[in-house]
Amino acid sequence: MTSRIWSCLALIAACLASAGAQAEEGSPLTGTLQTIQQRGSVLIGYRENALPFAFLNKAGQPVGFSLDLCRGIAADIAQALNRDLLEPDAPAWQQGVRIAFVPVAAEARLPKLLSGEIDLECGSTTANEQRARTIAFSPVFFLAGTKLMVPEVSPIASYRDLAGKTVVVGSGTTNADVLHRMATEATPAFNVIETPDLAAAYAMLAADRADAFASDDILLSGFVATQPAGRRFRIVGDYLSYEPYAIGLRRGDPAFSALVRQSFERMAQQGTLVALYNRWFTDRLPNGEILNLMMSPHLAEMYRSLGSPD
Repeated sequence: MTSRIWSCLALIAACLASAGAQAEEGSPLTGTLQTIQQRGSVLIGYRENALPFAFLNKAGQPVGFSLDLCRGIAADIAQALNRDLLEPDAPAWQQGVRIAFVPVAAEARLPKLLSGEIDLECGSTTANEQRARTIAFSPVFFLAGTKLMVPEVSPIASYRDLAGKTVVVGSGTTNADVLHRMATEATPAFNVIETPDLAAAYAMLAADRADAFASDDILLSGFVATQPAGRRFRIVGDYLSYEPYAIGLRRGDPAFSALVRQSFERMAQQGTLVALYNRWFTDRLPNGEILNLMMSPHLAEMYRSLGSPD
């Protein structure tokens, strides 16, 4: 891993440490934990097309790696409140902490977190310095990077071939920020079009209304693996940015931040992080696809730092 990536992760770790100071044992409930206790539910924000992190299965149910991680956090929330964890479809008469899934678009996910419409943002969100000024993050659980997807017959092999062409990106993403910045540096400049979500961006590329689709490499791989015409496209070029994924939560809530970190450490020590990774990246997905993406040494080391056995 380059020094640039390590510097980025070190900065994020510092932000997490600052936001996640331990609350005193036995102190009254405050912040998000108090809200969840009073509401009786934990609101999990999810993306509908960020496979394999958060997406809808064939039955229209939200599933994915990030959602499984948030289920683990929800279980620890329920335990901290001395209540049972309930699924969304549990009978109304049952008492406990009920999971409630809330769909969020890329551009709305952070505002919904800040407004209290969701308690955890569980998708494919990059933890970076700019966002850390607004929200807090869990430990990093995946490392991705911005790349380009183009038709197999396209001459585009890297960002250097984009001059004068059209690139489509999802609105509200770090990928959009990167491509807008790069567009003005090309000669001639290339055109960047933002769409409401990644599915719409893919549809533009598939309809030949864009020359390239820019997103995180793992999300692009999901489109190649799952879309009927996915094999018509390939992922090309160098990484245009590095994207460490984390679960989003509200800032200024040390007790909740501490619980989220402790939940990740528990899942690491119990082998759950590795098992969930294998479920979503190397085993067959619920919709029948296989990504066959082995864990990188850098991510494995990050899991070990949280307590995963060697």
